[in-house]
Amino acid sequence: MIDKEDELSVTRQCELLEFSRSGFYYTPVPVSAKDMELMRQIDEIHLMYPFYGSRKIRTELWYLGYDAGRDKVRRLMRLMGIEALYVKPRLSSAHPGHKKYPYLLRGLEITGANHVWATDITYIPKTRGFCYLVAIMDWASRMVLSWRLSNTLDSAFCVDALEEALSTYGCPDIFNTDQGSQFTSEAFTNVLHAHSISISMDGKGRWMDNVFIERLWKSVKYEDIYLKAYASMAEVKSGLATYFEFYNEKKWHHTFDKKTPSMVYYDSLPQKQVAA
Repeated sequence: MIDKEDELSVTRQCELLEFSRSGFYYTPVPVSAKDMELMRQIDEIHLMYPFYGSRKIRTELWYLGYDAGRDKVRRLMRLMGIEALYVKPRLSSAHPGHKKYPYLLRGLEITGANHVWATDITYIPKTRGFCYLVAIMDWASRMVLSWRLSNTLDSAFCVDALEEALSTYGCPDIFNTDQGSQFTSEAFTNVLHAHSISISMDGKGRWMDNVFIERLWKSVKYEDIYLKAYASMAEVKSGLATYFEFYNEKKWHHTFDKKTPSMVYYDSLPQKQVAA
């Protein structure tokens, strides 16, 4: 991505890509097996109690027999990209240079496919290491439209997933995200603007604003990731491809009178898009 031989300086290339120059030169230290096990436990606790912060997760780990201090739990949570989900009295900006957008879904009746799409990122544990998963979901049908894996929390894999969803399924009226820097970056929002899509963003820490994709993560992990214990990124990719096909095409959803997300998506698609 960054070329030392380019006529542009490394500093300027990093600025254009919104990438830390120190991060470019940094050589990552492998996460220890002990920390990997702690991260796996933190992930499960976070799924069960998303409102728990580092202090309560530390206490839960103690109860499970793990000797971990709060500072270590906080550091690992940051590495995993997770935080306690609750309304904070003083909301901080995910990135001071990125524009934030208002939440547009409050009180909005969403009944058809491609009215609202949503996205989020989650941490995926492997037997050796970890990665991150982004998915784009149609809100009305809960259908997963596209997804990508990455070793880093940058915006590139999010943009790739977005462009695939748009090229395959057309454009939604509204696209909802959280305030993570991957989604507030110009690389991501410019794609939405180019397709005249209205941008909606959750209040920071408001997991209920994007509740359906939060529930998707719980299904993905308990029905696939934790059961399979994938060893490599290639195994995760292959396994998730199979799982998301099952989720979209074969998993009956009680909310939709035992229809699959795929059935609901195509049944509720506006006629003009069906014809196209």
